[in-house]
Amino acid sequence: MGQSENEQARAHPDGSGRFPPGQRAQRGWPVLHYGPVPRFKPLSWDFQIFGATASGEKYSWNHEQFTALPRSTVTADFHCVTRFTMLGSRWGGIAATTLLALAPPAPEVTHVMAWAEYGYSANLRLADFADASTVFATHRNGDPLTAEHGFPVRLVAPMLYAWKGPKWVRAIEYMTADRRGFWEERGYHNLGDPWSEQRYSYQEEPGDGPEP
Repeated sequence: MGQSENEQARAHPDGSGRFPPGQRAQRGWPVLHYGPVPRFKPLSWDFQIFGATASGEKYSWNHEQFTALPRSTVTADFHCVTRFTMLGSRWGGIAATTLLALAPPAPEVTHVMAWAEYGYSANLRLADFADASTVFATHRNGDPLTAEHGFPVRLVAPMLYAWKGPKWVRAIEYMTADRRGFWEERGYHNLGDPWSEQRYSYQEEPGDGPEP
């Protein structure tokens, strides 16, 4: 299946530059993650969407079905909370908008939880998840992801710090209220906007996180 191009080398919305506050340029791509690299088992691997779907049903694709979905390419910068930024990576994969069309959320959905191997999770606002630049990446710069970088698929949400895009992602849960994910429960900012330098939970303003 041919690829469509969605070229979005994203700068700050006011055009002021491509490095968020406190970030520095990174030439390579460091390997950073919590826990071991999971072993990919193609026969048992699946991807699910569940929770508050419009139909009330759970959606599931096996690996062959998932990789056969319509593909797109997004060119976007990658901002890690550890203060490095990679400019202009080309992420190939399945756009979040494609999955939203195939598995629509209920009207009352406000957030999603991305679930990955070993129960790792990251919460995103639905608006960020539905952004045209959000992609379930299988490739970077034309090459398949390595296992250390999230093969077979990782979520990339370029408008947020990279921890909001889990490696080895396996499911999306539609939620009608916000809930903190793995790192958000351990002191990271609930929203994770690099342009506002939202790194840690002590920086949160009222309304930035779920109600206690």
